[in-house]
Amino acid sequence: MSKITAALEAAVAVVLENTPAEGSQTARQRANVDRAFASILKLIAPRIRHFIRQYGLTAHWDDAEQCCAIAAHRAIQAYDPEKAQFTTFVNWQIRGELQSLRFRLMTDQRPSAKKVEATTVSLNALATGADGEELSPEALIEDEDALGRTESAASDYLAEGAVESLIDVYVANLRKVGIQQLRRRPRSRTEPRPVAEGPRLRVATHGIDPEELEKLDAKLARDREIIARRLFDTGTLDDVSNDTGVTKERVRQITKRATKALTELAASDPRFAVMADYAAAPARRRPAPAPAETRAPLLPDAGQPHNRLARVTAVQPSALATAATAATETVEAAGRIALHASETRH
Repeated sequence: MSKITAALEAAVAVVLENTPAEGSQTARQRANVDRAFASILKLIAPRIRHFIRQYGLTAHWDDAEQCCAIAAHRAIQAYDPEKAQFTTFVNWQIRGELQSLRFRLMTDQRPSAKKVEATTVSLNALATGADGEELSPEALIEDEDALGRTESAASDYLAEGAVESLIDVYVANLRKVGIQQLRRRPRSRTEPRPVAEGPRLRVATHGIDPEELEKLDAKLARDREIIARRLFDTGTLDDVSNDTGVTKERVRQITKRATKALTELAASDPRFAVMADYAAAPARRRPAPAPAETRAPLLPDAGQPHNRLARVTAVQPSALATAATAATETVEAAGRIALHASETRH
């Protein structure tokens, strides 16, 4: 290890020792850090001059020196003696800062870029804020509504699970009552005692006609669909009546009875304590379409920073006429097919 390398390691150790991870620095610690940092800049000054000349930034010497000071500060923050010496960290940081400065100040000087007349543009220079400051690419693509949408989706998922559980408990109670009514019906002594395939909802089904039990389950499944669509979905009265084959009046009766029972069940069952303050709402209406000015456009906005460098190629009139002719022929062919299909049906 050379004398300069050893001196750099000692100065960096002083900076790290006087930079507490928690709490604020004392005046003495700040003074020690300033002296050690000045010593670091003095020790790496020869390599700073070398890199500035190597990257062709002699005409912007002051800016380049400021970038190198920033590079030294970042190298101290990222320094890990177990991975490499401090000279390695600071060299790569200086190279990166000077390369970034060169791209911001001048065009790409590489032979491959000159051959195709390419221009390197900083992503931070594509857009500016209200005060004229440069905006980073992360700020341009950041979705400010992502957190809100994620929380809303999670809330909807949990709400749907709670609704499903609440309806399941309600239907289970209806099935228990239905089985008790079926057991009270008189049966002939010669009729065998059927046994269900297995216990369901902890209700014994011995002594019940299997056909009657299947009818009960089918009725409960139909009622469950009616309740879910009318109380917790956007199903209209006409749609539910047509899909389930139940009259509108009967749908109203099932919905009304379920509304009262679900409200009482949510208030009495601790599993649905969060829902206790909300009565089962009537059928929700379909949301109105968004205004035209708030709808997302079909075409990208050419004024956005990430679209400013896009190329637009003019379409020749001859090619446009050919495309229009092809589109017309396609529409006519589709019309003929539709007309033929209509005649075939009639």
